[in-house]
Amino acid sequence: MTAEFVLYENPGWGSAIIEAQLAVYGMPVRLVPAGGTSDPDAVARAMAGVNPLGQVPALVLPGGAVMTETAAMTLHMADLARSDVLVPGPEAAERAAFLRWLVFLVAAVYPSFAYGDVPTRFVPEAGAEAFQARVIEHRKAMWRVMEAAAVGPWFLGARFSAIDVYLAVMTRWRPGQAWFQTETPRLWAAGQAAGGRAEVVPVMARNFG
Repeated sequence: MTAEFVLYENPGWGSAIIEAQLAVYGMPVRLVPAGGTSDPDAVARAMAGVNPLGQVPALVLPGGAVMTETAAMTLHMADLARSDVLVPGPEAAERAAFLRWLVFLVAAVYPSFAYGDVPTRFVPEAGAEAFQARVIEHRKAMWRVMEAAAVGPWFLGARFSAIDVYLAVMTRWRPGQAWFQTETPRLWAAGQAAGGRAEVVPVMARNFG
């Protein structure tokens, strides 16, 4: 493919997951900063004309259509690439597990950052610290569920997938790399291996230094 994608992103945010997948496919992309700040209100203002929820990432397809939701992007990019390198095909033995854990990541784990990173958007300031601590503990429990399901060396077993790309990025977030290394070593190893792929290394360096 030669037509350009446009990815609204902030370094180290969830946009890194999509940037890495585009790199795996060799799809050309133009990166557009979406606020570059930890202030969610500033990001929302920067994204207002692209994503109604004001969230990163948003992906503009070569034809001009806008996509949000990383799982939707993941599935659509695989279709466009006509490739099963990141998304097991319909007949693949790993297909059901892939879909299950992709949705688990985006519907259960990922949203915990939306309400846990800036808790005062959801609870009074007096209770924000305790609320955030409870969210992080719940997130740890969810990661342990995934650890129990991880096969190794990749999350699904012998085959690399987009789940591993998610892990490469999300194991950089809270509760932090040291926790993942100790408490969820299979997730950590899969994420490290994904981040070490030749196509993904520059993406990880740009996003996390």
